[in-house]
Amino acid sequence: MKKYTKLVRDKIPEIIEARGEKYSIYIADDQEYGQKLKDKLQEEVSEFFEQDDVSELADILEVIYAIAEYNKISIVDLENIREEKALKRGSFKKKIILKEA
Repeated sequence: MKKYTKLVRDKIPEIIEARGEKYSIYIADDQEYGQKLKDKLQEEVSEFFEQDDVSELADILEVIYAIAEYNKISIVDLENIREEKALKRGSFKKKIILKEA
């Protein structure tokens, strides 16, 4: 049995069980959950860097949604914040690279 102490998607225990494998889980408290969400975001971003796969972007987005919910921010509010920042500071569409400031 592999050793982990990481946040996994809700159906992962069912998937492991369906393969006939053994596992052990526990439910995190709110403080640990907040930290594990940050760890998971870092994990998913690293996987995207390594694999350059669009499905990893979907995983990143799933974690971002969970972090927003954890912080009691709706997806609509998060999108509004993103849009407001894009209006004030722009986005990344022009591919501008700052060399010196």
